[in-house]
Amino acid sequence: MTDNIPLQPVRQKKRMDGKRRSGCCECMRCCGRGDPRPRTVWLGHPEKRDQRYPRNVINNQKYNFFTFLPGVLFNQFKYFFNLYFLLLACSQFVPEMRLGALYTYWVPLGFVLAVTIIREAVEEIRCYTRDKEVNSQIYSKLAARGTVKVKSSSIQVGDLIIVEKNQRVPADMIFLRTSEKNGSCFLRTDQLDGETDWKLRLPVACTQRLPTASDLLQIRSYVYAEEPNIDIHNFVGTFTREDSDPPVNESLSIENTLWASTVIASGTVVGVVLYTGRELRSVMNTSNPRSKIGLFDLEVNCLTKILFGALVVVSLVMVALQHFAGRWYLQIIRFLLLFSNIIPISLRVNLDMGKIVYSWMIRRDSKIPGTVVRSSTIPEQLGRVSYLLTDKTGTLTQNEMVFKRLHLGTVAYGLDSMDEVQSHIFSIYTQSQDPPALKGPTLATKVRKTMSSRVHEAVKAIALCHNVTPVYESNGVTDQAEAERHYEDSCRVYQASSPDEVALVQWTESVGLTLVGRDQSSMQLRTPGGQILNFTILQIFPFTYESKRMGIIVRDESTGEITFYMKGADVVMAGIVQYNDWLEEECGNMAREGLRVLVVAKKSLTEEQYQDFEARYVQAKLSVHDRSLKVATVIESLEMEMELLCLTGVEDQLQTDVRPTLETLRNAGIKVWMLTGDKLETATCTAKNAHLVTRTQDIHIFRLVTNRGEAHLELNAFRRKHDCALVISGDSLEVCLKYYEYEFMELACQCPAVVCCRCAPTQKAQIVRLLQERTGKLTCAVGDGGNDVSMIQEADCGVGVEGKEGKQASLAADFSITQFKHLGRLLMVHGRNSYKRSAALSQFVIHRSLCISTMQAVFSSVFYFASVPLYQGFLIIGYSTIYTMFPVFSLVLDKDVKSEVAMLYPELYKDLLKGRPLSYKTFLIWVLISIYQGSIIMYGALLLFESEFVHIVAISFTSLILTELLMVALTIQTWHWLMIVAELLSLSCYIASLVFLHEFIDVYFIATLSFLWKVTVITLVSCLPLYVLKYLRRRFSPPSYSKLTS
Repeated sequence: MTDNIPLQPVRQKKRMDGKRRSGCCECMRCCGRGDPRPRTVWLGHPEKRDQRYPRNVINNQKYNFFTFLPGVLFNQFKYFFNLYFLLLACSQFVPEMRLGALYTYWVPLGFVLAVTIIREAVEEIRCYTRDKEVNSQIYSKLAARGTVKVKSSSIQVGDLIIVEKNQRVPADMIFLRTSEKNGSCFLRTDQLDGETDWKLRLPVACTQRLPTASDLLQIRSYVYAEEPNIDIHNFVGTFTREDSDPPVNESLSIENTLWASTVIASGTVVGVVLYTGRELRSVMNTSNPRSKIGLFDLEVNCLTKILFGALVVVSLVMVALQHFAGRWYLQIIRFLLLFSNIIPISLRVNLDMGKIVYSWMIRRDSKIPGTVVRSSTIPEQLGRVSYLLTDKTGTLTQNEMVFKRLHLGTVAYGLDSMDEVQSHIFSIYTQSQDPPALKGPTLATKVRKTMSSRVHEAVKAIALCHNVTPVYESNGVTDQAEAERHYEDSCRVYQASSPDEVALVQWTESVGLTLVGRDQSSMQLRTPGGQILNFTILQIFPFTYESKRMGIIVRDESTGEITFYMKGADVVMAGIVQYNDWLEEECGNMAREGLRVLVVAKKSLTEEQYQDFEARYVQAKLSVHDRSLKVATVIESLEMEMELLCLTGVEDQLQTDVRPTLETLRNAGIKVWMLTGDKLETATCTAKNAHLVTRTQDIHIFRLVTNRGEAHLELNAFRRKHDCALVISGDSLEVCLKYYEYEFMELACQCPAVVCCRCAPTQKAQIVRLLQERTGKLTCAVGDGGNDVSMIQEADCGVGVEGKEGKQASLAADFSITQFKHLGRLLMVHGRNSYKRSAALSQFVIHRSLCISTMQAVFSSVFYFASVPLYQGFLIIGYSTIYTMFPVFSLVLDKDVKSEVAMLYPELYKDLLKGRPLSYKTFLIWVLISIYQGSIIMYGALLLFESEFVHIVAISFTSLILTELLMVALTIQTWHWLMIVAELLSLSCYIASLVFLHEFIDVYFIATLSFLWKVTVITLVSCLPLYVLKYLRRRFSPPSYSKLTS
């Protein structure tokens, strides 16, 4: 009991200490620098606090009312190019630098900023509304004057809160009372940990025994709790009642907690609030995932830097040709302003709007229903994936377990022989009213057990050793209470935190031993004859990823016999069960068939053995320091020389169309790596079954290595293999990455497929990170469970599958799909189209800006390098908006091949991996086209104009608009009706606006035949050679897709 000594004397000291240091310490806590401390919380007395706690307010907003505008503007202008355009616009307030009307610079910048501010404002308002809804939810609070209503945001640490069925838990609480007869409640935790199965929670025994809930305020009791932390699966604390004789001390664990954001699934509960606001487990676990910037955006950014360099060079050349005369530095700034169109301000807006269109198309695709785009900034990434990293369970497989095999050592029962198991169970319970297990243990050891009794022992162990609870629901004919009383089969649903356990219990029901009832302290089984067997649950040791096993101690009510049952993975159970010569071999055989294997064992305990164990176990559970270690040590004292009963084999079936999807991805040049927490044999079998590894490929199973020397030898052995898939365990992987990271990754990247088994969630993310660093290629991660979130967030594009393990992975992902097979279409069709369309759009927007800049350069050089703008006022704004915006933006609807062809020939996707649609080569081609067309239009207008300068403007601007419309038509590969509408609409807008542009264009001149033939000739000379070149290229060097469309 030494661990409990500090609890009582420290309380008063802590309060004094808190008062003395509050000035500094609380300030540090507010600043986020103070260390969180353990706390003592008095039931129903929030005023007795020993430190300041945050308000219970959920706030997901990025800004508040005062920081919104400065924050948004700062985030925009921290990027060089936005700042560049701001400085350009501001320079127009200086008279020496002004080139035209102010609105020609401020309107485009204002439009871009307005779009961003409106988008951010809409997101903030949505966020504020959601937060306000959560913070304003009303709850009942137990107070001295009875039950009072209180808002979620007004709840304090120490309050006693009543939460009804289907209501959200408002803060992290300790479970004190429930209205359920069985003295426990179920929680839905899918919003916290992503798991859809219900969790069983137990109230503090001392408070559950009180006659009414209001008695909680009459007792002197407190909870001592650990400091707030991020771990949602563990909790250490103690409950103390001071006014009883003797004082009551109870240990508290995760089973006594009700975390915020979970939902009560049964009964009404009362809890005491422990943590609020930013100290909630759910809030501390909400990490902001890294903001993903697409490779395409980085490439466009790089091109705009090149354009900026060109802008500076052209300006310097213009001033140099003037021999740096006069105030040449002012002339440089004027030329920088004059040629600022070289960097198109509309590029960012066009690309962002394009991404929104691609996201809408993905959501609307009827071939992949239920697909959600959560990150609309990176759809182009889907078109260039080189490595796909996938989870196994629930992603490639269905996470639907089917019981396939029962192995007793000398005999095995498969699906075709389950009727034999049923007949053994039936014979046991019909020969005599007393099952053989109820006879004295001495007889069982002396007489060699019959096969029936061995089968019965195994089935009974499987029926008792689990965490499954049968729940009865009304089915329209029978109501819930009646169904529960009569154990109605048609109304029964099994709830558990693992589908494996449900499969096992459903199988025992199919062979005759049915789990019909369970509460906190007892379990009921029904025999084939309808007899109810009652068992008292004395202790339960839940499954954890560290222990890889679960155990239960039960007492048979009819005989008083105490039995310890345990089941777990073969790697840990091999050292716990008595020596045998078949366990390892049979586990390997079953794993090779793709079955998930569990080893089941038991141990009979005398009353004295159990009492001794219980005393040590309770003592260990009351520890505050190293509790889990002390508890594990006590349990391990029981786990020795257990009797091996059987092996169970459960199969997780493949999802539909996994094989063709993986084949499509492989043909597209994507390498698939499977990262799973499952054992090596099961993972290897699933890889073969799913055709991740083809029948002709060898598999190199990387031996278990523990040090540098072993890793070196094994890597050398692997180096000698060619074209073979690699299978490696998480432990060996860790050793290899520690000593030979570069060599291992180099070899692994050459493999056609890689399977990593026994992988921890952090290892999955590490592998993704290493692939990105070592190869520089794009990665895509696919998963369905909470353990895949870190991998999904680390990958260049994360895809979540909505599966049995809940929605946590799909909520954290950039794209969410309902089935793995939808991934093929997402990449081959939508990824390919998004990338090709954005590449065409970005280059066309750059071409549009370079054309007008080239014309300005020609104009200035002809007129003695004067820094005078060619087009002023509305012309310059209208050019990049209403006159050309719609046709250029309509390129987001273009496609080179039909979606069916893209799916049929995944090799088309392979072409994109080299990044050819947007490269320095294609960029240079577009730059040359822009210079050619801009020069032709300007020189043509200068040659053909006769009398007035205003005629140059009319001829060149009209030719420029027509050239842009014709170039869009030349670029389009598949016409859409909206593209035709866009072309005609833009032309109509230009013709209609000529009436209002008399300030810049001579309206009478454009109605003459002279104007028409000059514009026609200039436009033909600028566009016709490009049409001829396109035809010749198609004729003599057609692209790969053109062969499929002909």
